[in-house]
Amino acid sequence: MKKFFILDTNVLIHNPHSLYSFADNIVVIPITVIEELDQLKGGADKKGMHARQVLRELDGLLKKGALKKGAKMSNKGILRIALIPKDVDLPGMDLSIADNKILTVAWSLQNKGNLVFFVSKDVNARIKAEALGLKSADYEKEKVEYGSLYKGWREIELPQEEITRLIDKGRCEISGYTFLENEFGFIASVENPGEGEMARFDAENNCLYRVPPAYSALGVKPLNPQQRIAFDLLMNDDIQLVTLMGQAGTGKTLMALACALSKVLQKSPEYEQILVARPIMPLGRDIGYLPGSKDKKLNYWMQPIFDNLEFILKQSVKEKSGEVVVSDLTAESLMKSDIIEIEALTYIRGRNIPNQFIIVDEAQNLTPHEIKTIISRAGTGTKIVLTGDPEQIDNPYLDANSNGLSYIVERLKKFELVGHVFLTHSERSELAALAVNEL
Repeated sequence: MKKFFILDTNVLIHNPHSLYSFADNIVVIPITVIEELDQLKGGADKKGMHARQVLRELDGLLKKGALKKGAKMSNKGILRIALIPKDVDLPGMDLSIADNKILTVAWSLQNKGNLVFFVSKDVNARIKAEALGLKSADYEKEKVEYGSLYKGWREIELPQEEITRLIDKGRCEISGYTFLENEFGFIASVENPGEGEMARFDAENNCLYRVPPAYSALGVKPLNPQQRIAFDLLMNDDIQLVTLMGQAGTGKTLMALACALSKVLQKSPEYEQILVARPIMPLGRDIGYLPGSKDKKLNYWMQPIFDNLEFILKQSVKEKSGEVVVSDLTAESLMKSDIIEIEALTYIRGRNIPNQFIIVDEAQNLTPHEIKTIISRAGTGTKIVLTGDPEQIDNPYLDANSNGLSYIVERLKKFELVGHVFLTHSERSELAALAVNEL
């Protein structure tokens, strides 16, 4: 018996290719969803872009059959467009509301003896569906389990002689443990549990390499073992994608900016410029409602970036290589000299970005599809750093399990070009740490 999947508009906006995610079953798009896509298609934001993409997909399927009767899709499934039934009366439901119109389609199909699932990213719509006796589900194809997410490091125990060898030679052989590429180990001594070291696994040589203890970037230094891991990943040019995940105050953005500036100011041949981007995900208003030019509007959203830059530049560190006096630099001068470019993610689609150090802040507010779009912009010699806290999400249709940052960490954890660290210690201040741990 084939299943009927009725898709809410937000599912298609979340992932324009979700049409093809339900195997050889029947996907139903209520006409109300088409109307909502039509209203969104003119937007310059990601909703408008995704709406247009979905409508193009539907237009292509029109050529394969009448959508009212059902069009065959490439995955052997059937797509149907459903009109709103006039003979269905849902008690207590205002049928002038779009969500309720969509639910009437699901209700009508179920009353005809079909096995129906209502799929929506909107928890309120799913609650109403359950109240009507309909089976409902979130769109979970691109979801992971945040509670068991890969951390990028683990704790292990080795004999003291192995730890001594690691310190003296910088590496040691490893057996009895299965590591992923670029995974780190907090290595405790079996004989002396209070002593230990930190190392990165190298799959090619099947050994652990000691993490340098004295990293520094423009005066910014790691304050805990996890930050040492972050520095090791950020300063390693062979690792082209780094994901830094953790709660507020763990230093994600600060470390990324400090390492990027250190590379570019010292005229590293790998990177010509730093590109910093954040998703425009405000609590209520879009970027277009703010006064001024695009650059002035971006300043409102990029203030956290400027705060971190000011902190780094105030370190007044004099670089040995090139005699760059950091204290003479300002965030404004860095942008005027094209050392740093600030951009909204809205404008990154379609670009080819070679030889740049890209930092995407607040990446937990992006969908897996958007993260894929960003990473696919990377040209030769580009490094991408994604930072974010999956427990602080402003996107109403994402959570800790379904956001793009969590998804990309789990999907790419096995590859040698990728490194990840989950930061757990807040170093911003005692008050910030108290808020993170207790509130």
